[in-house]
Amino acid sequence: MLISKKISVVVIAYKDEGSIEELYKRTKAVLKKITSRYEIIYVNDDSPDRSEEFLRKLAKKDKKLIVALHSRNFGAQSAFTTGMKLASGEAVVIMDGDLQDPPELIEKLVAKWLEGYQVVYGVRRKREKSMGFVYEQLYHLFYIIFNKLSYIPIPLDAGDFSLMDRKVVERINKLPEKDRFIRGLRAWVGFKQIGIKYIRPERFSGQSTNSLIKNLKWVRKAIFSFSYTPLEWVFYMAAISFLMSILAILLYIILYFYIPNSPKGFLTLLIITLFLGSIQLIVLAIIAEYLRRIFEEVKSRPSAIVKEVINKRKNDLN
Repeated sequence: MLISKKISVVVIAYKDEGSIEELYKRTKAVLKKITSRYEIIYVNDDSPDRSEEFLRKLAKKDKKLIVALHSRNFGAQSAFTTGMKLASGEAVVIMDGDLQDPPELIEKLVAKWLEGYQVVYGVRRKREKSMGFVYEQLYHLFYIIFNKLSYIPIPLDAGDFSLMDRKVVERINKLPEKDRFIRGLRAWVGFKQIGIKYIRPERFSGQSTNSLIKNLKWVRKAIFSFSYTPLEWVFYMAAISFLMSILAILLYIILYFYIPNSPKGFLTLLIITLFLGSIQLIVLAIIAEYLRRIFEEVKSRPSAIVKEVINKRKNDLN
């Protein structure tokens, strides 16, 4: 397959120094088989290792490699946003820099794009062995729950790894929100989409940057960015609490008149108080999540600051 269209590949680097050269070599080899018009855009999200050093050396040798350096760590979603704004291809592929998104799959993504699909996303049929069966099932369960809660259909087990047509990239780039969840925005903009299943390999080098806390933050970002269901839960919890209070009052009235010697103590009052207090705290926490996101958007700060672009073209980010 050899086409005349330009393909951009956006890769993010964070603690991936051991994967950079291998990923660059494999990605370049795949792109050469597809088109002579390509670019690889590496976004270094202020990685604390030697990623910047390795990327500078590669960019010095290859002018088709564009490297954007963030002024600090802004997170993967902001890094993808930076790369998508720099990309000039008619199709843009976004992928992680740890080689768990196989560059060889780009050929299949492009083939589906040429068939007329404007978004082609990777579906993680199976994850790396090191994750473990339980962790893998928890990921899958989250996607099922997220799909049920979200106000738009979200593909199951679809990560950020995907190809997007220029039209899709431009629409996403124009969206004003700063706290981004790319795979959610990708589904929200619509267009003709299809998934390709693949087995996610082991991390090529280094230790995973994932952790339970990071995953919980990621879950919060996904749900509170694309679901109003938690706000509906506030109403239902309030209604249940109100009904239980009415039932408790009726029960005490019945006991007072019909069983005057029934036990009355501090423990019952304590349980009711703790129950109502916990409901209130949950409600406040849900409201606070939405308020925090509104607060971030109102400030209108950029999603990231780029301190330098290596092999910069005209009209690129300053």
